[in-house]
Amino acid sequence: MKKLLAATLIGGLLTACAHLEPTSLAQVERVATFDGPMPCGVTVAENGRIFINYPHWGDNPPFTVGELKNGRVFAYPNAAVNRGDPARAAETLISVQSVVADGANRLWILDTGAPNFSKPIPGGAKLVAVDMATNQIVRSILLGPDVLRPNSYVNDMRFDLRQGKAGVAYITDSSAGGIIVVDLASEHALRRLSGHASVSPDPDFVPKIEGTVLMNRPADGPSTPFQVASDGIAISPDGALLYYSPLSSRHLYSVPTALLRDVKVSDDTIAAAVRDLGLKGASDGLAEDAQGRIYGGDYENNAIRQYTEGHWQTLAQDPRILWPDTLSIGTDGYLYFTANQLHRQAGFHNGVDQRQRPYELLRIHVGSGPVILRR
Repeated sequence: MKKLLAATLIGGLLTACAHLEPTSLAQVERVATFDGPMPCGVTVAENGRIFINYPHWGDNPPFTVGELKNGRVFAYPNAAVNRGDPARAAETLISVQSVVADGANRLWILDTGAPNFSKPIPGGAKLVAVDMATNQIVRSILLGPDVLRPNSYVNDMRFDLRQGKAGVAYITDSSAGGIIVVDLASEHALRRLSGHASVSPDPDFVPKIEGTVLMNRPADGPSTPFQVASDGIAISPDGALLYYSPLSSRHLYSVPTALLRDVKVSDDTIAAAVRDLGLKGASDGLAEDAQGRIYGGDYENNAIRQYTEGHWQTLAQDPRILWPDTLSIGTDGYLYFTANQLHRQAGFHNGVDQRQRPYELLRIHVGSGPVILRR
């Protein structure tokens, strides 16, 4: 009986593990390499065009947004607008953290206006839309002090173009912690969930990468914990739920988008509707597909993970997946992601830069297209 019971228990555990983890991992394919500054964001448009961004974190990139063509990256939409000018912060790109193709043939650019994580330059933090048919800027929405905090660092974004007259943008703030909701027609913005635990660093979070605990370790001064607030963001195929996660956390959270958009709804009501969807691994960016599956990197384990029907599973694990930063799903059924070795920067290693070029743009096949919320 004891042997039978033990066999039953072991069999149950194996079944559970098989449900959580796939029997085989996806093949990781290299799309492009980068020998210059460290890339951050990536987005793949419906027509297959690929855009990359380079925030100003110390590498002094020649441009902060570019388009990948035949293995090379060129300034986008042009070189002139990429020459960030603090005196013309509202008209030039200062330090871009995220790029997203919206399904309406526009590339949205999220400018932090905060090079080297400084206080945002007045007029610098903004949403910029480029018409990909003409490669011309068609919208620029400034993010002002009504929704920004003195230490705000806008990070990533998602769009639902069916809402209101022109759609809505959801933006994470990874320094002050919070979700910013922007009505694209009126340009009116709301700040949500500021200070809530779901948008804040987990106080018990201690990341370990390549055998070392990740901490801020400057060349001069004491080491401090790695604490970054709301970062990755994704949206459900029906637009009803927003998913997000602090960078310094292993938890995934969701909240109804209708509550975020409603100016009459209080933050207390929104907070009560937040759901902790459990442990996903420590991830930077998130992505979503048309089947409702959520993807996240696992930067502690060189992996890409997928959330479906309440469970996480590892899709890919490869030593080349060195800090999967931003994720984007193309209409070709591939999940694209940058591997930029963020954790090897000098600020984490007593002033010694341990990054090894080239950085990479990688992809795995997931068999589903992107979420496109348009009229």
